[in-house]
Amino acid sequence: MRIFSGIQPTGQKHLGNYIGGFRQYVATQALGEAFFCIVDLHSITVDYDPVELREKTIDLAAMLFASGLDPSRSTTFVQSHVKAHAEAAWLLGSVASFGELRRMTQFKDKGDKQEFVSAALFEYPVLMAGDILLYQTDLVPIGDDQRQHLEITRDIGTRFNQRFGETFRIPDGQYPEVGARIMDLQEPENKMSTTGGTQLGTVFMADPPDEIRRKFKVAVTDSGRDVRRSPDKPGITNLVDIMAVATGVEPEAVEERYDGQGYGQFKSDVAEAVIEFLEPVRLRYEQLVSDPGELERLLRAGAEQAAETAAPTLEAMYDRMGFVRP
Repeated sequence: MRIFSGIQPTGQKHLGNYIGGFRQYVATQALGEAFFCIVDLHSITVDYDPVELREKTIDLAAMLFASGLDPSRSTTFVQSHVKAHAEAAWLLGSVASFGELRRMTQFKDKGDKQEFVSAALFEYPVLMAGDILLYQTDLVPIGDDQRQHLEITRDIGTRFNQRFGETFRIPDGQYPEVGARIMDLQEPENKMSTTGGTQLGTVFMADPPDEIRRKFKVAVTDSGRDVRRSPDKPGITNLVDIMAVATGVEPEAVEERYDGQGYGQFKSDVAEAVIEFLEPVRLRYEQLVSDPGELERLLRAGAEQAAETAAPTLEAMYDRMGFVRP
């Protein structure tokens, strides 16, 4: 089985990234040949700082390895280090329609918040399709918010196969059953986010224990006392889901345990569970980030392996589309 997933090197990575993405990466690397990509080309679709992009790329590499990605079992690399990604995106643009790109929810959401909307933001899903299809991917472990992007990837791959002949495997997505979308602790109607979230509502993976306790202590709940999931209780629903993932139990078991106990002790216990959940990753991250030379070495080795794997697919694309090759 071939596995691929990518994540942008923007901002600090948070609890939602870990639950919805990184933990899936670690679990799936045992299922087959896995490729995990730091998608730095995606990061320039909106306004950004070049110095921060360099720093965050290395920082994200440290966090991925700290989360459990093993260079001997999977390939971790930087997107821009493998030129096939940019080439594939241009070629696939010929089978992606203006209409389907215009309907992408993320494009509309981000575009509405900016005075200048780049063409790169509009074309983002085509680059993502190239990322995935280049590796003949069977399985894409991603968060729930990326479903639409995977669907357009499947559509683009299918359309290319129909027009130019069977070239790509059409991938399936893998989404976490619990905690697929971790919400902001202060605005539980919105997902936890590095860029769009609140300061107190975003739990970062590198947060020290006291900071995690502070954020959960002031987490938004509601006027009731019942610890149960319900559409009219988004704050408590979010906390129950977080507790379930952090302790490895079903949400129903969390509700049963805290039945009739109120919110105070529950929020405190969620904080302690999250601290224990993240602590091994935080400690390993601090070790790795202090040695950027070793991180760069690991990324170079990953890029070499990724480029070698992607090359036959890119060559097949050029050949079937009618290009004269050198």
